[in-house]
Amino acid sequence: MYENLMEEVVSPENYGKALKAVVANDGSPGVDGMTTKELSGHLLEHWEKIQAKLMAGSYIPSPVKRKEIRKENGGGMRKLGIPTVVDRFIQQMLLQAMTPIWEPRFSEHSYGFRPGRQAADAVRAAQGYATKGRDWVVDIDITKFFDHVNWDILMGKLGEVIRDKRVLKLIGKYLRAGIMTDGIVVKSVEGTPQGGPLSPLLANIYLDGLDRELERRGHQFSRYADDCNIYVGSQAAGERVMESIQGWIEKHLRLEVNAKKSGVGRTWERKFLGFRLNRARQIEAAPESLERFKAKVREKWRSGQSLTSNQLRDNWRQYIRGWWGYYRLAENRRPITRLEGWIRRHIRACFWQRWHEPKGRERNLRKLGLTGRELKVAQSSRGAWHLAKTGSIHKALSNANLRRYGFLMASDLAGN
Repeated sequence: MYENLMEEVVSPENYGKALKAVVANDGSPGVDGMTTKELSGHLLEHWEKIQAKLMAGSYIPSPVKRKEIRKENGGGMRKLGIPTVVDRFIQQMLLQAMTPIWEPRFSEHSYGFRPGRQAADAVRAAQGYATKGRDWVVDIDITKFFDHVNWDILMGKLGEVIRDKRVLKLIGKYLRAGIMTDGIVVKSVEGTPQGGPLSPLLANIYLDGLDRELERRGHQFSRYADDCNIYVGSQAAGERVMESIQGWIEKHLRLEVNAKKSGVGRTWERKFLGFRLNRARQIEAAPESLERFKAKVREKWRSGQSLTSNQLRDNWRQYIRGWWGYYRLAENRRPITRLEGWIRRHIRACFWQRWHEPKGRERNLRKLGLTGRELKVAQSSRGAWHLAKTGSIHKALSNANLRRYGFLMASDLAGN
């Protein structure tokens, strides 16, 4: 039962793959300030000692650095724990050695942080259940899952499969390493900090018990990390399942289900991974996702940013490519394409404000091909949002011109 796993963890082949992965992922330095660019040289000098400590079970990880990022859904801040690059490297080696052990054991209904699986697969599975008549969804939201993983339960699950005490001890040390905030190390008593390579695998190991319980009960469900939706045939069934599973989670996983965010509803009333299934069972971007997208558009096209026009364009292109790369799964794209005129109006208003005064506006409008009476708009005192909809600005910053200068929309990327 994997009694000598540490030998595989520190093997030369695993070393090379882990180093390549950590350097490619880059990321912020940990508490020691070391960057990924410095990692290779550091390991050349110190790996022999680090390896000996790992083999002896005496390696001590550094505390993680606290970093907070705003959640995409606007629900406050997400707390990340950034390990040092050396600890990221060691965690990556653990991940690579442990993944082949655990992957065959995981449920087919689990999609998050697994090789060859992605959010789109989880959403398509949900669509499959809905098209077969299970269009009531039990939407389970676990309160701050990563912060409340119970160490005893997690280590017990690991110990059922892995018998190498050095590996178990090292994982335990990573869980207990603590968080450094303002130079002070705060010890943790539960949870697995988001930010390290190993945390997603530990999360799947922890939640595998939920998958098995749902399978035992014969439920159809789709889980992506701590987002779990169960598909049933009626509201009454959904309410029974919600009550029962909530009790099971609290008792067996010692986690709390967020009553405000969880609920039972039709597939078009609940969202899953940023999507929803409409009444025709088509996948589309959830209304909340579109509202977040609109907020990002307003942020990207604020006129007061100290960026060049090319930088504004390039930032937008990078964002829209990433956004569309995810939401291109949508089958009903009308809610997305209907926003494109509104987005272009924001772009036009932004440039109008950046041209500042009448002389600058006239000069730029001439460059864009306006002549004669068309240039009178440069003297207008009306607001930018109003003027962005006028014929003259539309002609100067036409859809074709915006495309020619690289201001892409989702529809421009749809064929790629």
